[in-house]
Amino acid sequence: MTRARTPRFEAARKVALGTLVALAVAATLSACSASSGTTSGKPKVVAAENFWGSIAAQLGGDRVDVTSIITNPNADPHDYEPTTSDARTIASAKYVILDGIGYDPWVQKLLAANPVQGRDVLNVGTLVGVPVGGNPHQWYSPTSVQRVIDAITAEYKKLDPADASYFDAQRTAFETKGLAQYHQVISEIRAKYSGTPVGASESIFAEMSPALGLRLLTPPSFLKAISEGTEPTVADKTTIDRQIQTHAIKVYVYNSQNATPDVHRQIEEARAAGIPVTTITETLVPEGATFQAWQVAQLKALLAALQKAAGQ
Repeated sequence: MTRARTPRFEAARKVALGTLVALAVAATLSACSASSGTTSGKPKVVAAENFWGSIAAQLGGDRVDVTSIITNPNADPHDYEPTTSDARTIASAKYVILDGIGYDPWVQKLLAANPVQGRDVLNVGTLVGVPVGGNPHQWYSPTSVQRVIDAITAEYKKLDPADASYFDAQRTAFETKGLAQYHQVISEIRAKYSGTPVGASESIFAEMSPALGLRLLTPPSFLKAISEGTEPTVADKTTIDRQIQTHAIKVYVYNSQNATPDVHRQIEEARAAGIPVTTITETLVPEGATFQAWQVAQLKALLAALQKAAGQ
């Protein structure tokens, strides 16, 4: 996907959302009254995006039923327009997980349009203390990921106290086995390449670079503009061009799900200058991958790019 998120597109989306919410109210009333928030005795959990849904499913094991709404790698969560089926799915959930921070406002609209007694909601932005306007890509922050793990486990124990020890065991297994390679590659990059200057196409990488010890030189205003679908300044674009031309950055990282013409030009410039280029994505790739398999694949690609840049 290469379409940028423009203000015009956002305005059109808001109109569509207004229509959708009205439809959702009518479409989900019966679902709300009929649903108990459980499936075959299991609490029904709905995650807006599959990166949080993958974590929720692994922590819940066979004691919860987890559904992720956005699973298509070609769907941009920023621009997603939910369906009445999505509204019914959320209305029937016992626990809803959304990213917040302005990333998935359609979830909050559907929750407000379809209030259900006893339904709990995890807003990741609220959990980690990042307000709307901040960086929404918290699944790229290992610290935020850990806080989400803790919050989901606590919620599962609340929903199903009898299985509290099971959920504790699931969390331990996920942290020590599931995420073992994820943490190992992060540590390896930090140990070998801490302080290495890098460039990026948008703010999605700004949450991961500090954990890796990398120095992200791209102007924050450019990262934010690309992420939000607004026009970057000429000054920012000139700064990045200079960073590439002078090899001030050693690796360029871009979000392949949101590559604008400016980003494509920078990629071409970086490759022409012999600067390794590597990609990251907003949602799980390939579809159906686990959170950790997806992240490890991207981290290994970044490690290879750093090794190439260092001539190793």
